[in-house]
Amino acid sequence: MSFLAVAYPWIKVLHIVSVIAWMAGLLYLPRLFVYHADAPVGSPSSETFKVMERRLARGIMLPAMLSTLLFGLILAGIPGIVDWKMGWIHGKLALVVLLLVFQHLLSRWRRGFEQDRNLHSARFYRMVNELPAVAMLLIVILVVVKPF
Repeated sequence: MSFLAVAYPWIKVLHIVSVIAWMAGLLYLPRLFVYHADAPVGSPSSETFKVMERRLARGIMLPAMLSTLLFGLILAGIPGIVDWKMGWIHGKLALVVLLLVFQHLLSRWRRGFEQDRNLHSARFYRMVNELPAVAMLLIVILVVVKPF
């Protein structure tokens, strides 16, 4: 039995766990922004949100995103695992790129809060908070059902 055959389920486990952690952050950080947007600048709650947001972004989301990408690339590189002629994998990868763009936007918005220069309302963050859940649903459908 080859190394890849033995390692495959473990790499898949690490990928799935990384995705769960990354998605948790992508769903929670905008929720923190909802509350932070309503907190007065310089208030104790605003300063607490800054710490929470920084720790979530740097301590959980960034490592989870990087490990998701690493283990996903390893899985994609294992011969016979992905049929690159199928459309579902390209749809999934496009959605992953959109999640990377979303994380970049979250990072910019977090820096805005950190500098007391938030430009958006709590309502805006409530709306964008739904985007990663929609992407997650679509990715799971593509990976499990493989509709095309």
